[in-house]
Formats: sequence, structure tokens, C-alpha cells
Amino acid sequence: MKSLTRKEKLFCLYYAMDQDAPQAAARAGFVSPREAAARLLQREEIRSAVRNCTPPAVREDELLAGYRKLAFGSGADALRLLFDSVPPEQLDQLDLFNVSEIKRPKDGALEIKFFDRLKALEHLEQLARRDDPQQGGALYRALMHSVNDPVEESDEGR
Repeated sequence: MKSLTRKEKLFCLYYAMDQDAPQAAARAGFVSPREAAARLLQREEIRSAVRNCTPPAVREDELLAGYRKLAFGSGADALRLLFDSVPPEQLDQLDLFNVSEIKRPKDGALEIKFFDRLKALEHLEQLARRDDPQQGGALYRALMHSVNDPVEESDEGR
């Protein structure tokens, strides 16, 4: 049995975590995720590695940090992809955490889909309510109020 490449190991880890083979192949960096996933899962050493793979546990502070970044993070680097020509060697320096999908359809345009900020806020609210049932609802209401009713600039400094 040959040893697995780095991309194959990543595929095994991602597939063990969410059981979505094409998504795991895409996250691992395979060019044609559907075809790569089908090809990989035909190999016994890949199936064995997936069975033996223990996904890392997610700590609550990491979970909270991720939801906060989704809810409040910037999409500026994703917009740079649309309007600037970003050299390939700089792509790994972009913060694309809030991006769920990037496509380039046949017409040559670039489609960028973002994760749902409101869902991230809802998850933050649920986590806050779990810790303190009285405060969770208030946190969510305050966040929603700030989104729906932005603070107007004061007249000072004008």
C-alpha cells in the first residue's frame, strides 16, 4: 500500500468530519472535486484512512471565534478578487473566511457566495442563551437592532 499524499490525507480528514466527499475534495485542493472524490473513495487505503481518522475536537472558544468572524468579519478581500487582478502567489494571503463558494461560470464572470451572517448571529445567540438564558435573548435583540437601525453619525466633528 502506497503512502498518502498531503492532499489525500486532507481529503480523509475533511471527509471524516462532514461526510461530504466532493466538498472534502474541494477543501483539500483537488481541481475536479466530484471526480476526485469518486476516484479517491474507490481506493481501499483511502477508505481505511477515513475509518481511522479522528477529526480534531472543536473547542468552544474556537467555535465562538469562528461564528464571530462569520458574523462581523470583512468581505474586503473577496471584493478584491472581483475588482482587482490578484496575482496567484498572493491568493493564499487573502482572508476568505466568510466566503462559502467561488465559481467562474463559462461566461468568465466570477461568482462569490458568502456565508449567512444572520445564521452566525443566531448561533452566537443560542450559545449565549445556553450560558445565560436571560442574557442570550437580549444579546440577539441588541445585535439585530444594530443591524436594522444603524447608529447615525453625531453632529460633533463636522
